[in-house]
Amino acid sequence: MLTFEQKLAVFESFPELERRNVSLGRVNFHYENSLYDKKTVAYHLHPNGNGFVYAGLMDEYKTDAKGLVNIRDFSEDELRKLVEASIRSLSQRAPEEAAAPKKRKPAKEQRWHNNDGQTLLLKYEDELWYIYIGLNLEAAFETFEEAEEYLREEGFTPTA
Repeated sequence: MLTFEQKLAVFESFPELERRNVSLGRVNFHYENSLYDKKTVAYHLHPNGNGFVYAGLMDEYKTDAKGLVNIRDFSEDELRKLVEASIRSLSQRAPEEAAAPKKRKPAKEQRWHNNDGQTLLLKYEDELWYIYIGLNLEAAFETFEEAEEYLREEGFTPTA
């Protein structure tokens, strides 16, 4: 099993990936040139060695419901191949998707809730998407898709 530092070194060797530190010492890596709403290639790399890579657009990997592959026990070669394949999959559109219509514009203010009864406010201001818990700022994102991905990963759904 690779150490956390060795896994970070593999991801950092891909100049097209952008490192983003998240909570509890975890790290995500984003591919900003993705042709899809999905931009996260590496999700929650943890100092304990656990972590995930997005493979939801590929058939050759067994993924969970979110399209993620657990990389805890991957060798360096296996991890490098998976990361390359993930980036490649996010760089190419299937022919039928290229002709699909674009999604409608999201509302500039939305409420999101989870199963614990918590409610968050997603609001577009000053060219950024902000997530608020009451009056407190939780996070800020450059795109709606990034904010939506974060909220869904945290277990929230839009309020109808």
